[in-house]
Amino acid sequence: MDGRMLDAGQGTGVTSYARGLARALSMLTPTPLTLSDRTPPHRRPPSRLVRWTRAMMPGARTARRIDPATIVAPDIFRLAQVHFDIYGRLLTVRIPGPPGIMHWTYPVPLRIAEWQNVYTVHDAIPLLHPALSPIDPQRHRRLLGRITETAAALATVSEAACADIVSTLGCPPSFVTDCGQVVDPAPSAAPLPAGLEPGRYLLVCGSVEPRKNIGAILTAYRVSGVTLPLVIAGPDGWHAADLGEAMAARGVIRLPYLAEPVLRAAIGQARALLMPSLAEGFGLPVAEAMALGTPVVTSRNGALAEIAGGAALLVDPASTADIGKAIRKIADDDALHRACAAAGRRNAARFSLEAFAGRLAALYRQIAPPC
Repeated sequence: MDGRMLDAGQGTGVTSYARGLARALSMLTPTPLTLSDRTPPHRRPPSRLVRWTRAMMPGARTARRIDPATIVAPDIFRLAQVHFDIYGRLLTVRIPGPPGIMHWTYPVPLRIAEWQNVYTVHDAIPLLHPALSPIDPQRHRRLLGRITETAAALATVSEAACADIVSTLGCPPSFVTDCGQVVDPAPSAAPLPAGLEPGRYLLVCGSVEPRKNIGAILTAYRVSGVTLPLVIAGPDGWHAADLGEAMAARGVIRLPYLAEPVLRAAIGQARALLMPSLAEGFGLPVAEAMALGTPVVTSRNGALAEIAGGAALLVDPASTADIGKAIRKIADDDALHRACAAAGRRNAARFSLEAFAGRLAALYRQIAPPC
């Protein structure tokens, strides 16, 4: 697998996916390998000019093994993006040794020569809803087109994402497999951020951007009349500045970044998680909250309803009245709160490491390279 997200400081859905994939591969093979773009410590990272010059060089790049578990091709991920911008094709990497299966955690313009290349495409949002994504839809479509020409298979994270990818790219349904994602159910002993009391706040977590429907959540929170504080935890994303005044006017507790143990504690001790997003490929906070016994308010369509599995309060994300009503219910009704918490824990069992590894194993058996 590629290791570009394994050392990422701030956890994202893709980072969590990569870490879950690494754990699953360790269960499936005694010798998993990671492709790293590590630059030798004695060298400076290349300049923009040097990177473009290297990207224009014809032919494949060769990676080298530096230990039993790591293959290195310095700067390969950035180099591949530039190479794709110049030539419109995937950059080929050669790895010493017998061929195997390469699982890329995201659509990257790279392929391993003579290996079976699998790419995880987390969603089709940039193509279906370009107004909700900062990704260039035309470039992304070209990239996915090149990937589908050479890949052995695509993996994704939900049935809804699978259907969107198949319909958008026009590929056979058998080419795309829903393998799901790992969700860690372990509670965290980390202290809550200052000012938060267990069970006495409503939580929104994730990057602040239009896709997360923050504006509608703020309006719904106001009309709900609920007095529990609203906490929004996550980095500023695309167009976050547009929501700054509205968050301040609603008295929102804004936590731009929380370390993973603190975030897990915040999710686990919230009265409820609010995630009526406009579009998701999976919706990791929904599954994490359920695993931790926190009730969820989320969208009634797409991947979010699928991941919720009938164990959440489902709302129309376009209706602030609907969202507000659900907020009021989960804040005031203790019996409903307990029922949602219990149902969520049962539902979250679907996202175990063992289940994810089993689905990956089935996919890999279908495309295993010949002996």
